[in-house]
Amino acid sequence: MALFSLSGTKVSGISAAVPRNLESNMDYRWITKKERESLIKNIGVETRRVAPKGVTTSDLCIAAAEPLLRELNWDRREIELLVFVSQSRDYLVPTTACIVQDRLGLPHSCLAFDIGMGCSGYLYGLSVAAGMLQARAIRKALLMVGDISTLTTSYRDKSTYPLFGDVGTVTALEYDPDAPAIHFNLQTDGSGYRALIIPDGGARNIMTRKSFDFKKIDQGIYRTNLHLEMNGIEVFNFTLREVVPNIKTLLNSTGISLQEIDHVVFHQANRLIIETLRKMLKLPPEKVPYSIREFGNTSGGSLPLTMVAKLYEQLRTEPQQLLLSAFGVGLSWGSAIIETDRIAVPDLLEV
Repeated sequence: MALFSLSGTKVSGISAAVPRNLESNMDYRWITKKERESLIKNIGVETRRVAPKGVTTSDLCIAAAEPLLRELNWDRREIELLVFVSQSRDYLVPTTACIVQDRLGLPHSCLAFDIGMGCSGYLYGLSVAAGMLQARAIRKALLMVGDISTLTTSYRDKSTYPLFGDVGTVTALEYDPDAPAIHFNLQTDGSGYRALIIPDGGARNIMTRKSFDFKKIDQGIYRTNLHLEMNGIEVFNFTLREVVPNIKTLLNSTGISLQEIDHVVFHQANRLIIETLRKMLKLPPEKVPYSIREFGNTSGGSLPLTMVAKLYEQLRTEPQQLLLSAFGVGLSWGSAIIETDRIAVPDLLEV
């Protein structure tokens, strides 16, 4: 496993933007009222933010970046790294980070690239950016993480459509030799790649006319090969098998106890998974913030969105030691321990 610590990276601020358009799962007419009530109770998703046609992840990330840069009073000419983590990039070619660099007015000396990851993408992106900062090659960096997940779900697929929401987030990082180390434990099991997959549209299965044909998979589940398909049982079992050992290994390696952690922020996959993990780790409810009720599963952006939406006051006014845990598509998963000290957190932005 990739178990390591990176020093020299200060988390200076976090921001998030969601679409203004709100959808309630009580209005999801593809399933019965009883099914809707059961979904909200067990999965935990009551409302979701859905981007209108033409609004991309990069649009949300850029919107989130502007108030954060203003609050930090950063000179854009000093930003030397832009990492864009998403599975819903603007185009197949070119990389979205290059477009964002230009739209934000960042200098040509800024290194910009994409990372194509989903649920665990925030942790992977953070590790990449922090590694470059530790090397002292970079002084200031922006980590953008988000997805327009609703774009690739079928309305007639009750297993995916009511679960996902859209978000764009930005984390501002800067080199600080006195910053506490960020600790990581990142893992991968590609043998489970089919558990969460969009079968067509890539180089393996090029899009054809048949890619648009709807197929009945099961009762209440109709989708095309351009829609997300998810094996919920496999994802659930994988999560309960791997996440807690991953967290415990990270804690043991650092000598940090769960009692020292102020909050444990889980990827907002669904309420049942998070509650099961919380109980397995014997965590009190007040230590585990939830954003899934209002925003759904927001893929890689769920960790920073939860921090902005639910830990706003604590992050702005108090030192915080956070344990972050994410898991899903890939299959990939991981955890990280970060420390913040009264960072910039603009209000959650609606676009």
